[in-house]
Amino acid sequence: MAIKSIQYNQHTLEISYEILNPHAKVDLIILHGWGSNKSLMKNAFSPYMDNFRHIYIDLPGFGNSTCNLTLKTKDYARIVELLMVHLNASKDIILGHSFGGKVALILEPKVLVLVASAGIYVQKSLKVLMKIALFKMFKIFGLAKLRKLFIAEDAKTLSEPMYQTFKNVVNEDFSKQFSDYEGKALLCWGKEDTATPLSSAKKIKELIADCVLEVYEGDHYFFINNAEDISKKIEATFLKTLEH
Repeated sequence: MAIKSIQYNQHTLEISYEILNPHAKVDLIILHGWGSNKSLMKNAFSPYMDNFRHIYIDLPGFGNSTCNLTLKTKDYARIVELLMVHLNASKDIILGHSFGGKVALILEPKVLVLVASAGIYVQKSLKVLMKIALFKMFKIFGLAKLRKLFIAEDAKTLSEPMYQTFKNVVNEDFSKQFSDYEGKALLCWGKEDTATPLSSAKKIKELIADCVLEVYEGDHYFFINNAEDISKKIEATFLKTLEH
């Protein structure tokens, strides 16, 4: 594991990363989802794809990376890009799980691997909408300190900058960005995913011109048990880019 200091918007961020197969010619950047870290991704994918240089990154505010300012998804992408410059890394293949999928999309790699990616807005349930309305009413009466009773589990332990960041990124609709992407995309999804449902994958498949969807048994973290098969499909997808 290594740490690189990144200067961004007059703040210093300590970004933790790890490189495997350092002499490989093709770069594979792997980005975790919200609330996760690079270790989860490394445990899944490190046994495979030896012909790629794996770069596992803790996104700002997660794992061993720091974050002391409010960010948007495009800021995460820019920070990853700054780290890539330091590592002399190319945008050959970028894999993103959940929130990491949106970051990967903005980076516009040759091969985009979206694993249960966020980015398609899913209408909130009536229960959630009622909780939001109730919280807003409490704020009017000065009871915002009750925030933890209303916010999502993913946000309860966050610092204030990260909570504001969470609010910035949680409901984004990246439909246009998916439609604008011009490289090859591989979508890998779990049938029982409730965080980013399979309907989102089908929508993304309609939006990206050069796109393949692979569906697996499992939930939002289906890739943990299917990393070997996903890895084979990543290798095959990248090989297709060399045929032209």
